[in-house]
Amino acid sequence: MDENDRGKQSFLKEYSKYSNLVFQMIVIVAAGVLGGIQLDRLMNTKGSVFTICLTLFATFLALYYMVRTLLKK
Repeated sequence: MDENDRGKQSFLKEYSKYSNLVFQMIVIVAAGVLGGIQLDRLMNTKGSVFTICLTLFATFLALYYMVRTLLKK
């Protein structure tokens, strides 16, 4: 295996690591949004109180997860 193949493998490994991280962050935020929508429907709120709160919470949770994962190196 020459140097070019090792570089491609390293690139693909890093690419898969970061794309997996982004996918997990999307899932966390989507779960917050969908959970908020369901709570708003269940509680019959006059607005999107739970949707907004859970979306913000899930966004901060996803950012925390990202920072924790990136600093793990």
